[in-house]
Amino acid sequence: MLEVHDLQVAYGQARALWGVSFELRGNELLCVVGPNGAGKTTLINTLAGMLRASAGRIVFEGRDITALPPHRFCEAGIAIVPEGRRLFASMSVRENLEIGSLLPGAKAQRAPSMDAVLALFPALQPKLGQAAGELSGGQQQMVAIGRALMANPRLLMCDEISLGLAPIVVKEIYDALPAIVADGLTMILVEQDVGLARLVSHRLYCLQEGRVTLAGASAHVTREDISRAYFGAPAEFPR
Repeated sequence: MLEVHDLQVAYGQARALWGVSFELRGNELLCVVGPNGAGKTTLINTLAGMLRASAGRIVFEGRDITALPPHRFCEAGIAIVPEGRRLFASMSVRENLEIGSLLPGAKAQRAPSMDAVLALFPALQPKLGQAAGELSGGQQQMVAIGRALMANPRLLMCDEISLGLAPIVVKEIYDALPAIVADGLTMILVEQDVGLARLVSHRLYCLQEGRVTLAGASAHVTREDISRAYFGAPAEFPR
């Protein structure tokens, strides 16, 4: 579904990604882990069109989208749940969700998409008329995920969706991920909790200083492997 070839991204003269390459299959959940500043957010922001690659290629469903205008990435079938949620605090939960379905194709499916989101996150049902800024952090994260799903994407990318949330809330959100993937989506998930990342994903990648230092099937990756990868020692595992 997604092919990333020798991707390089820079902020001015500062290089953030150095030749990152990987492939993502359909209906797969890929987790990207790594220390702060490793380039995880840069990677998915580039794949979502929010940043421009300085070199390399991004091929989505057989189409080279590297030079696609940023506002066309959602239209191509890619959605992102950004770090920090970025909701419109004074708008209602319903309005925040509906913002995700402004493109014609998604707008035509707004009602069934809303039903699907509320089935995934039933806690939002009684909150639809409430201002998003009044919700708990966990409920706001559910809204952010739901807003992305309202766009009917084929590739969903989530950045640190467990950050700052209580463990019981994280479990509730992560319990919904298999249902999302089973419904036909492919996911890239940036996650700081390595143990959680291994449990929910099919494959796991570690970034360190903008380079891939580990890539393999999550079931075959050990904590020792990840510990070595965090210090920059490259490792490859069966895929």
